[in-house]
Amino acid sequence: MGETAIDYFTYKPVRGAPEAAAAIFFIVAAILVWRTGRAQAARWMYILVGTALAEGIGYILRIMCINHISLGLYISMILFLLLPPNALALFNYKVVGEIARQSNVRPRHFYLRPKFITWFFFCSDVFSFMMQSIGGSMMAHDDMKVTGKWICVVGLAIQLGFLASFVVVAIIIGRDPQYTVICGPRQVNEAAAKRRVMWTIHATTGLLYVRSIYRLAEMIDGYGGKLYSAEWAFYVFDFAAILLMFILYIVFFVGHNFSRKANRFEQV
Repeated sequence: MGETAIDYFTYKPVRGAPEAAAAIFFIVAAILVWRTGRAQAARWMYILVGTALAEGIGYILRIMCINHISLGLYISMILFLLLPPNALALFNYKVVGEIARQSNVRPRHFYLRPKFITWFFFCSDVFSFMMQSIGGSMMAHDDMKVTGKWICVVGLAIQLGFLASFVVVAIIIGRDPQYTVICGPRQVNEAAAKRRVMWTIHATTGLLYVRSIYRLAEMIDGYGGKLYSAEWAFYVFDFAAILLMFILYIVFFVGHNFSRKANRFEQV
């Protein structure tokens, strides 16, 4: 008898949910393409589009795993559902880095330099991404499962540490009136625009933190543990958390504040 989805998931995955999730993320991607293009927003705004597409692909792979499981499909599904949210952290780093750069404020500390904010946190994100990629791939092999698990744990812990450091930097910039944000449509003044952008960054970073804590706890609990085997927890703390982040990015769209028309924000 061949392998079944239960052999990999340790439970029988519900049907219908991954189909709905894939459709939702593809719709999110389409909305973000429309909003970004219409606002003539900076090209790095398409990070959100790419992340939504990757999430949609991850759920399509989950559907395929339910119907015709294989090791290759399972590894691909893990990577597409585990890694893309790192790009959302990168997006938030970029937004705060751009606020620091466009404000042209002489930084009092090295960690407030625009390039430091963007590149330091970007490199930390890439490092965490690589560790999770390696660990996620290894976990699909019985003889490397434990090693892969702890590599993922370290990668997620590093991500949480740098996210906390980023929140401190974001709070400092948010409270300093020297740092300003260009007004978007219907925004009364720069202060109101800045409050809206910073609220979006803090709210989405908080959700990303919740999702990362869940993934860290899941890894520590181990393959086949209570968290890993609870499909409802995956849909609540992973799918729902990431979807809510995208809803905030759409409703409180920051592309108007970082428009190509201003010809200021194209440096990465």
